[in-house]
Amino acid sequence: MVALDLPTPTERAEDRMTGRMRLVLVVLLLAQFMLAVDFSILNVALPVIGQGLGFTLGGLQWIATAFALAAAGFTLLFGRVADLIGRRRLFLGGMALLGVSSLVGGLATGPEMLMAARVAQGLATAAVTPAGLSLLTASFPEGPLRAKALGLNGALMSAGFTTGAILGGVLTDLLSWRWAFFVNVPVALAVLLVAPAVLSESRPAVRPRLDVPGAVTVTGGLLALVYGLTVAGEHGWTDPTALTALAAGAALLVAFVLVERHAASPLVPVHVLKRRTVVWGNLAGLVAFVTETSLVFLMTLYLQDVLGFSPLAAGLSFGVLGAGTILGGVLASRFIGRFGARAAFVSGGLLQAAATLALYGLGDDRGSLGLLLAATFAGGVGNMLAIVGFMVTATSGIPDGEQGMATGLATMTQQIGITMGTPVMSAVVVTAPVLLDGIGLAVLVNAAIVAVGAVLAGVFLRRT
Repeated sequence: MVALDLPTPTERAEDRMTGRMRLVLVVLLLAQFMLAVDFSILNVALPVIGQGLGFTLGGLQWIATAFALAAAGFTLLFGRVADLIGRRRLFLGGMALLGVSSLVGGLATGPEMLMAARVAQGLATAAVTPAGLSLLTASFPEGPLRAKALGLNGALMSAGFTTGAILGGVLTDLLSWRWAFFVNVPVALAVLLVAPAVLSESRPAVRPRLDVPGAVTVTGGLLALVYGLTVAGEHGWTDPTALTALAAGAALLVAFVLVERHAASPLVPVHVLKRRTVVWGNLAGLVAFVTETSLVFLMTLYLQDVLGFSPLAAGLSFGVLGAGTILGGVLASRFIGRFGARAAFVSGGLLQAAATLALYGLGDDRGSLGLLLAATFAGGVGNMLAIVGFMVTATSGIPDGEQGMATGLATMTQQIGITMGTPVMSAVVVTAPVLLDGIGLAVLVNAAIVAVGAVLAGVFLRRT
C-alpha cells in the first residue's frame, strides 16, 4: 500500500480544493447523504405503514428486505456499468429513479405498490452509490485531497443513517409516514438540476463488452446471500430455506470467481481480486459495517425493550453516535495523511472494539444511559476512522478506468455488511433467556469481531 504522508508546504498549495472541486463534493455528498437517510428512515415507521396499507406482521420486514436485496445484489454490476456507459449518466439516471420511486412510495395505496417502490429505490441506490463514489475518486487525485473527500463522504453517510432514524420518527409523529418517501423528491430534483453543470462525464476511451456470465453469477449470488441472511435472522440459522439460499449464494459466488478467470472482459479482473489492498481493505470494511450497524440494532433493543424508551426518544439518543461519526470523518483525512490508511482502520477498529466492550456494563435502569452515550460516541469516531481507511485502501492504486468497478466492490461490501449485521446479532441475542443477557452476549461478540478484524487487516496490510 502506498504511504500517505503529510504533504510538504509546497504541495499543500497544490492540494487545496478548487471552487469546482467544492461544488462537485457538495453535489456528491448530498446524494450519498440522502441515500443513507433513505436506508434507515422507514425503520421507525414500519408499524404505522403496516396498519395504513394492510401489511401482515411477517410482511413488514420485506419493506426493508426488498430494498436491501436490490441495493446489495446489483451494486457490483452497476459499478461496472458506470465504467462502460459513463459514471455521470448512470448517476443522473439513478437519481431520477430515486426521485420517481420515492414519489410512488409516498402515494402508495397498497402493499404491492409500496414494495415496487422500495425495489426501485434499492436499484437506484445500487446505481447512484458506486457511480457517485467513482466520480468522487476520479475528481480528486489520490493522496490528501481524496482522503479528505472520502472522509467527508463517510462522515455524512454514517450521519445519514442516524439522521434517517431520527427523521423517520419526527415525520411519522408530526405528519405522516408518507413524508419519509416524499422528503427524497425535492432533494433528488435539486441534484438533477445542478449536477449536469458541475459533474464531468468519464468513461474508458475503448468501451469493453459487458461480462454477462459474471454479472449473472455475482448478482444471483448476492441476492441469494442477502435473502438467506434475512430468512436466518427471522427463522433461525437451521431454517432449510435460509440454508438453501446461503448455499446457493456461496456456490454462485464461487462460480463468479471461476468465470472471471476466463472472461475476455471480466466484471472484476482477476488481477484486482489478487490485490492485497482490495481484498483486505474490503474485508476490513465488511467488519466495520457489520458491527456498527448491528450495534445500532442492539442498542435500539436495549433502549426500547429494556429501558422503555419510545421510538422517537431512542432515535434521538443516536444523535450522539452521529456526532461521533462526523468527528471521525473530519479527523480521518488528517490521520491518514500523517499515519497512513492502514493505521486508520487498525486504530479506529481497536477504538471501536474498546468502546463496544464498555457497553457490556449496561444495566436495566436509566442510570446506564451516560455510559451508552459516551461509548457510542467514541465507537462512532473509531468506526468512521476504520471506514475511511477502508475506502482509501480499497480504491488506491486502481486506474481511473476501473474506479467504477473498485468503488462498486467497496459499495457491495458496505451493503452486504449493513444487511448481515442485524440477522447475525439477532441470532446471538435469542440464545439467552433474558433479553439483557442476550444483548450483553451480542455486545461481546461484536467487540471481538471488530478487534480480530482490525488486527488481521493490520497484519496482512503491513507496509513493505
